[in-house]
Amino acid sequence: MVRHVVANALTLMIVGLIGLAIIISAGKRQFTGPGPLTQPVCFRVEPGASLRVVSRGLAEQSAIKSEQVFRVGAQYSARADRLRFGSYLIPEAASMDEILDILTRGGASTCGSEIQYRIGVTRIDTLVRELDPATQRFETVVQFDAGQEPPEDYARFTAQADMQYRVTVAEGATSWQVWEGLRLAEFLDGEAGEVPPEGMLATDSYSVTRGSSRETLLADMQARQEAILTQLWETRADGLPYQTPQEALIMASIVEKETGVADERRQVASVFVNRLAVPMRLQTDPTVIYGITQGRGTLGRGLRRSELDAVTPYNTYRIDGLPPTPIANPGRAAIAAALDPDDTPYLYFVADGTGGHTFSTNLADHNRAVARWRQIEAEMRQQQQAD
Repeated sequence: MVRHVVANALTLMIVGLIGLAIIISAGKRQFTGPGPLTQPVCFRVEPGASLRVVSRGLAEQSAIKSEQVFRVGAQYSARADRLRFGSYLIPEAASMDEILDILTRGGASTCGSEIQYRIGVTRIDTLVRELDPATQRFETVVQFDAGQEPPEDYARFTAQADMQYRVTVAEGATSWQVWEGLRLAEFLDGEAGEVPPEGMLATDSYSVTRGSSRETLLADMQARQEAILTQLWETRADGLPYQTPQEALIMASIVEKETGVADERRQVASVFVNRLAVPMRLQTDPTVIYGITQGRGTLGRGLRRSELDAVTPYNTYRIDGLPPTPIANPGRAAIAAALDPDDTPYLYFVADGTGGHTFSTNLADHNRAVARWRQIEAEMRQQQQAD
């Protein structure tokens, strides 16, 4: 009798263990196997969110099939208390194990929203962009100019503790424009200090956090530009008319302001290098404009004859050689062009109406190109008036 009872108990125990093993095996397969997502989703973990709250949210977004299996897997793998707040991209068919790894590994958010502060040549604005998980592209949801009252939605985004901020400086922006832009950026902190030397700020994109120091950011921009200039100066072409890296930076700033076409930068640089070799005056409008505005915004009109005739340090129609300082902050490509220009015979160039330029070796050809450009300008004005 006793032997029969013991045998039954052992049988039940074995069956139970087998059943438990089957359950554990099935749970493990569900935990590590492909998940139900048919397309990527952006999932947000709020600060202080519990494992139960997170598992419920994942289930509501159809990222997991079983909240319980997810929680057990998190406990079993010792990751239940390692959740990191932020917004994370959960890829299509991600397993629970992969999702848990994404939510606990730490680091910056991989999706969600981004505030981009753009300092350009003619405007400074703020964009709030959200990543579309399906297309992996950012879409602008809020936009306003610096100095304007932000829309109501803006506060909702800035309240997120993990919000990513990015400051982008466009090629050709002046140091004063960058300095003023940072002064107006509400998410930065502290004084900006003195306006940095012209040309010495790297035109780049900078990842910052709310409360970052304005002065520290400007120092970072200057350090990057110094590193770029040093590197490119060391690999410069032979026979250039520059005695110092500063002179190359001045030339690069002129190239930057003269053309926005990437393929033309080295050609434009060659024109000015050829003029210096003749020698011949540079005769470039952007230097004259800088002498008038000192880089504090745009001129907003054409140059007057009296301004072209005036003898100033920046009027390259009246002075020999380079102006005394850069006239903007050139990008890396413009610096590279100034230090390795194309080998051309060109001495002149003028706009061709397509966004590019017509290059000439002599004044007669150049005058014909100028006449064509004047005709294009007249036709464009007539079209604008008709519209």
